Amino acid sequence: MKTEPQKREKPDIVEFFLAGLRAVDAYEITRCAINLSNGIITITGHHGKKERYDLSKFKRILTVGFGKAALPMACAVEQLLLDRITKGMIVCPYGTSGKTKRIEVIEAGHPIPDASSIQGARRIIEMTSDLAEDDFLILLVSGGGSALFTMPAPGIAIEDLRQMNEILLECGANIDEINTVRKHLSQIKGGQLARLAHPATTAALLISDVVGDMTHTIASGPAAPDPSTFGDALNILRKHEMMKHTPQSIIDRLEAGRRGEITETPKSGDPIFKNTSNIIIGSNMIALQAIAHHAAEKGYRPLILSSRITGDTRLAAMIFASMIKEIKKRHAAVSTCIVSGGEMTTAVKGSGSGGRNQDFCLSLSPLIKGMKGVQVLSAGTDGIDGKTEAAGAVIDGNTHERARAMGLDIGRALADYDSHSFFRATGDLIITGRTNTNVMDIQIILLSQTDQMK
Repeated sequence: MKTEPQKREKPDIVEFFLAGLRAVDAYEITRCAINLSNGIITITGHHGKKERYDLSKFKRILTVGFGKAALPMACAVEQLLLDRITKGMIVCPYGTSGKTKRIEVIEAGHPIPDASSIQGARRIIEMTSDLAEDDFLILLVSGGGSALFTMPAPGIAIEDLRQMNEILLECGANIDEINTVRKHLSQIKGGQLARLAHPATTAALLISDVVGDMTHTIASGPAAPDPSTFGDALNILRKHEMMKHTPQSIIDRLEAGRRGEITETPKSGDPIFKNTSNIIIGSNMIALQAIAHHAAEKGYRPLILSSRITGDTRLAAMIFASMIKEIKKRHAAVSTCIVSGGEMTTAVKGSGSGGRNQDFCLSLSPLIKGMKGVQVLSAGTDGIDGKTEAAGAVIDGNTHERARAMGLDIGRALADYDSHSFFRATGDLIITGRTNTNVMDIQIILLSQTDQMK
């Protein structure tokens, strides 16, 4: 598309999204989750789980972490425990802003791992491999950790692992499926970091970027029992027709594991998890609740639909369109804010650029054309949608016709999976920059009595 980008004033709905982002600020979430009193640390999880640790029982306290939120999480731990931390290291994406005092920082590749991902993992392995029973490990885990914290299994070259990651990210597999494969190609994922740290006491603080807040899936569950198997990983490759594109070294490893020739990832009941706790301190629901509260303050009737929205973006767009039309018909006199979250998938079949949030909005736009008083936003809480600089996009009932008037062909954009170029031209991209947090994606629908889109 050669259309010049249109400059548009930021619509009100974006402020609703920003209210959700503020609620999942990684520093604040971590700082609020940890309390230190009389030498006792209490860690309180989002779902009510509490763990207490008497620091007088430990000779050393180590802090390691990885993920998009690793740096602000580490800063929060340092603010509380700086003089008590023996040593530490985190791995975060390139360009992450912030600075630690005692905990070392390595920047690495995301979403595709690189040499720095391996360097960071090797350093963390060195730190955790000699831990004793009187050591305390604080593990900071957040979305993106699967790529940032990478140590390929024996026989797997980094080039093969990078190729596998690219295939997984574009095939339409969900994050649980992607991480099932990743775990079985790694020395440290799927509970294997807990195996290295045993017999130390480990407290893993997790900011969840997965549907259902499954600890074994967040950053591929480095300190959680893994319910998946080598056979499951192979079945995922077959399901998404990836076998012919998968490097032979990876197929060979998975097949050997399926035959029992390679030790499985540690499972529930393994004694290595006796002194390990996984505590979720941040999740998508926190953001949704904050947006609902903001909506009520602005005079909208809030409705939290779900934090578990999954499936193909284009099918989801049809379902959301039907829901919007039904609510507009039955409750036309009430301004309503519908908010949801989760992680949809897009099996890219065209040559364009975009991400699942932009594709969802592009697919929904023609289905709500002409509707008054409707605004829809879909965006990633990490500020990144696909391989673009945008977090997502905003549409309303006039987006389709306005694009046509600009000479944009929405049908062609859909066929090419080129949502990013389309919304860049219309001026409807949401650009927040890197947020240093990640609790999946958010969809916001504002149904107003009058069209408030600017």
